[in-house]
Amino acid sequence: MIRRFLETLGEYTLLVMRAIDRPIKWRMFFSQVIQEIQKLGVNSIPIVLIISFFIGAVITIQLSINLTNPLIPKFTIGFTAREIVLLEFSSTLMCLILAGKVGSSVASELGTMRVTEQIDAMEIMGINSANFLLAPRITGFMLFVPVLCIFSMFVGIVGGYIACLFISSVPPDDYIYGIQLFFKPFFIAHSIVKSIVYAFIISSLSCFYGYTVRGGALEVGTASTRAVVNSSVLILFFDLILTSFL
Repeated sequence: MIRRFLETLGEYTLLVMRAIDRPIKWRMFFSQVIQEIQKLGVNSIPIVLIISFFIGAVITIQLSINLTNPLIPKFTIGFTAREIVLLEFSSTLMCLILAGKVGSSVASELGTMRVTEQIDAMEIMGINSANFLLAPRITGFMLFVPVLCIFSMFVGIVGGYIACLFISSVPPDDYIYGIQLFFKPFFIAHSIVKSIVYAFIISSLSCFYGYTVRGGALEVGTASTRAVVNSSVLILFFDLILTSFL
């Protein structure tokens, strides 16, 4: 098991090193990056906004239900909801969701190209297929994830505010006061840094499992599943490390 893990880690490292090589044509590279931003990032905005809105609302409602002690001020609910959304949800949980959407898409797309021998044809023509196929996907996703993170923060907090309009236990003014109380701008940078690391994990692992597929359509599905599962596990692992250091 350890030997297999080390072999996979070595293959992954070598593939990433090939992928980050200097592009042959920068103009084509930038064009591909823009396409990947559109496909992997912009197309993920609706699901990020929807989930962030409802999660922000649910967090606020759950806090209002459980923090019923009269000694606890109502603005504590807004303060706690802000901390949860900024520090964990908009980075870690959002990227766990994106690992399912983006990771499976990238792995299955590259896996299909591998089993249909499109990648082999590139190699025969002397093209660095790893750089041509992987680098734009990794770069584009890493560039746009901070935007998704900021959207998630904003919509999550707005979702909590709208929830306050429909529940009588938390006055909206107290919620607004709570989300402004002891605000630290560093928390936003903290969340963005974490999301960029997670974006690299999702995109690079998905590319690795899709690029190295061997077999047929069944193996493409297996690679897609492994990409999502392993990305999710590594996101949680690095969440522990980054939270400890940052």
